[in-house]
Amino acid sequence: MTALLLRLFVKEDAPLTSPKVRAKIGSLSGTVGLLCNIILFGIKFLIGTISGSLSIVADAMNNLSDASSSVVTLIGFRLAEKPADEDHPYGHARYEYLSGLAVAALILLIGYELGKSSIEKILHPTAVSVTFPLVLALLFSIGMKLWMYLFNRKLGKLIDSTTLQATASDSRNDVISTAVVLLAALIEGLTDWRVDGFMGLGVALFILYSGIILAKETISPLLGETASPELRRMILETIRKCPKVLGYHDLMVHDYGPGQRFASIHVEMDQKEDPLICHELIDDIERECLKDHNIHLVIHYDPIVTDDPEMEQMRVFVQESLKDYDIRLSIHDFRMVRGAEHTNLIFDIALPYELVKKEKQIKEHLDIELDKFGEKTYYTVIEFDPEAFNQE
Repeated sequence: MTALLLRLFVKEDAPLTSPKVRAKIGSLSGTVGLLCNIILFGIKFLIGTISGSLSIVADAMNNLSDASSSVVTLIGFRLAEKPADEDHPYGHARYEYLSGLAVAALILLIGYELGKSSIEKILHPTAVSVTFPLVLALLFSIGMKLWMYLFNRKLGKLIDSTTLQATASDSRNDVISTAVVLLAALIEGLTDWRVDGFMGLGVALFILYSGIILAKETISPLLGETASPELRRMILETIRKCPKVLGYHDLMVHDYGPGQRFASIHVEMDQKEDPLICHELIDDIERECLKDHNIHLVIHYDPIVTDDPEMEQMRVFVQESLKDYDIRLSIHDFRMVRGAEHTNLIFDIALPYELVKKEKQIKEHLDIELDKFGEKTYYTVIEFDPEAFNQE
């Protein structure tokens, strides 16, 4: 069914990362969600009102909020498709993240309202009338929501969308909450236990918990989370294809929304290489990264010395000395400037977050080790970089 809907409504030859294709897939998800949730709301509200089941009415209201979430998804993907303009030169793709946050907010709201109603039902219980149409309606709801979960999960993975993954999680939550509602109805129908309010409260707490998790997941990219391992791998694999690249460091990724990612990195090449050739190779890497991965990559060229035995000896010594302090420490961009009285060793250290504020101790440890080395005097000029920008 999902493949059929994609063929019917997403007729594009452009890659999945393009804003136009993402907007079409997001609109498909929103439209399907809106129609399905309106149908479920109508069925459950009618059945819940007739039977006197608060948990079923609450579940119906949950479907109504899901319909609102689908509208938010539709609007969010449409706004995210807008091209860059004078005020927003990086585009509007972050609207997709904002729509995901709005979905999470609606989930939290419905969880809060359901919790209040459930507590009232616990304090003032009333009997629930269990009928065959009631059970049939809830089973139908579980089946439809299970399909919607699989549908949105597939679309979310297809375009790597946190919004659609949040929508899929919401549908999964609905499967669980409706199953609980069905269980409550059956217990009340077969026994004298008044569990409708307690079951409703349990569903409310679960909805609130899932809403908090979804909110954290959608807020994280807005705050500037680290690049995913998959994204880093794609960029680094593109760079490694160039045989003249001897090393790289300081990969920084700035996320302005799906399909609008900007990155920068330093690449090391032999200083004896023709700078014009190096410039051309760097341009090729940047173009390939944009073409294959839709990532706007900017590369800084670092020429390095490869035929200085003393410098190579000192680089290895410094690296091993740092490993003695903490095995996680690594260096890059190593240079050596000789003077009449002393030699400067200039380099960067990738610093794990656990060692932040230990910079002074690390430098002192290294200076002590260098004092023991040979007859020359070495001074260190160190730049500490976050480890997050220097991971494989």
